[in-house]
Amino acid sequence: AGFNDGEIENALLWLDELTGHQKALEYGDLSSQGIRIYNSFEQERLDKYCRGYIVYLEQIGILSPPQRELLIDRLLALETNDIDVEQIKWVVLMVLFSQPGQELNYARMEELIFDKKMSSIH
Repeated sequence: AGFNDGEIENALLWLDELTGHQKALEYGDLSSQGIRIYNSFEQERLDKYCRGYIVYLEQIGILSPPQRELLIDRLLALETNDIDVEQIKWVVLMVLFSQPGQELNYARMEELIFDKKMSSIH
């Protein structure tokens, strides 16, 4: 209700590519000590706050380097010009949910999302 067929088709395609891209995104040995350099297109779509939040999620162990790459791929596939940190949070949940064995990281990400929202209510 409220969505046209094109929007529904795009959403289903995006979700299908989320699971399909996981096997295609083989990067060999990615070190957690490495630095991700964003190209100009990625910098246009992901501002410094978005990039900083992605680094933060890696530093606290919620995202691995391959998961980061999948996250960036799916964020850039969003049909919006203004990607923000709130969108990143929800896409991270979808990335983690789509991968087996990520229940702990999924729960930690949920805590990050909902704890901050609950604390801002009080």
